[in-house]
Amino acid sequence: MASISDSDLKEMTQDERVKALGMTSEQLTGRSMFMEFDADASDRFLYPWAPEVDFNKRIEIDSDQMTSTEVNEEIKKFMDQGYGTIVLKNPRGKHSIGVGILSKLNLIIEGSTGYFGVGLIDGPNVRITGRVGWSCGENMMSGTVLIEKNAGSTFGAAIRGGDLVCRGSVGSRTGIDMKGGTILVGGDTGALSGFMMQRGRMVVCGNAGKNLGDSMYDGTIYVGGEIKSLGVDAVPAELTDLDKNWLTRKLTQYGMVPTKGVNHFQKIVAGKMLWNYDNLEPSEKKLIL
Repeated sequence: MASISDSDLKEMTQDERVKALGMTSEQLTGRSMFMEFDADASDRFLYPWAPEVDFNKRIEIDSDQMTSTEVNEEIKKFMDQGYGTIVLKNPRGKHSIGVGILSKLNLIIEGSTGYFGVGLIDGPNVRITGRVGWSCGENMMSGTVLIEKNAGSTFGAAIRGGDLVCRGSVGSRTGIDMKGGTILVGGDTGALSGFMMQRGRMVVCGNAGKNLGDSMYDGTIYVGGEIKSLGVDAVPAELTDLDKNWLTRKLTQYGMVPTKGVNHFQKIVAGKMLWNYDNLEPSEKKLIL
């Protein structure tokens, strides 16, 4: 890298600094992804131990006097018996409800749950009629989760796939360490949402708090309201027709399209100035941060 003085860097725009620091042409190589299933298989993509369930076979669980462990054991028991639709009544804010479900299932939770609800799931469709605590949908792999009211902080932490939807507002650090999938928020999101985001899409129909997309590596964030401030290496990008079509289609799927459409949304992406952060000189690091 040619020597660049601090004064020269300060005179440059952000795009010029990126090019001067030689970070726009980096090719990521040598990456691989472990596949749990054979991509050429013609049968269903389910875990070998996943129970056969029938969505038309329905049962209700009254969890009022049950512990979280007992509730999850009941869900597993009924899935093993072939029940494909399970309605959980009176959850009363219990923590860690519906975690670790690695099969198709229609799970309806009538009420509110505590923290770590429906985390580590791969396949079920979940609808929660109340509110949820922090870290809902953490490490979600696939399926859908729809929350009718509000959600706490770290909503969708480290999510890898599927659709995680909250019709109301969510707390801070939404989608922290997000690795894939889609997060949809009908209201506002708090500070540091999209922090260390690596892949995937986040849509916020309302306002976003401070330091949106801070230290994001990749991925896309769409915001329909005001952004308090952008974090380190988060930059605006052009909202293309492809973006608008995708936003309209995805928000329509959950009945969340704003009355004025999607043309007003702002698009935020990674500036990619942190991709080679460890190789920068101290003075260059100070300019980025």
